[in-house]
Amino acid sequence: MTRWLAVVSTVLVFSQGAVAGPEDFHAGTLIKDYGKFADVPAAKPLPADTKFKLAIDVVDGGVTGEVNSRFKIAASFLNMQYANGIPPENVDIALVVHGTAHRDLLNDEAYGGKNPNTELLEILQGYKVKVLYCGQNAVMRDISPNDLLPGVELTHSATTTHALLQGQGYSLRP
Repeated sequence: MTRWLAVVSTVLVFSQGAVAGPEDFHAGTLIKDYGKFADVPAAKPLPADTKFKLAIDVVDGGVTGEVNSRFKIAASFLNMQYANGIPPENVDIALVVHGTAHRDLLNDEAYGGKNPNTELLEILQGYKVKVLYCGQNAVMRDISPNDLLPGVELTHSATTTHALLQGQGYSLRP
């Protein structure tokens, strides 16, 4: 009998079809050109005084000519919270960059052309998003502070940075 109920429930769920798709994601009003999100009308509203501390791990990237999708997550999070009544000053985000994503932090000269991440990182930093770069990665790749975009902070290591942020109450977005 339990198996029959599970089958009937599954059929009912799938027979209703998809209720949303990629076309339901839209630009936010805070960071218009980056950070799409979808509205979820059935979600319980957040209290207006909600505060977030979010550390986003950024290890992959460095694809020539592309904006790092992890940076877009930060923009999406800010846009989504703003659309739900949470002001940007209640959202603290730290991007912890290491791995192949190092390239996305390079100035145009070190990048070897126009870095497509520059504009979004400048916008995010305008909302107090911290961009923290792993010093171990920098040493391994022979990257000096002069090679980095303005506002990028060099740290001892990504692991150390994550540990410190967790101690300060940041939640990890792996």
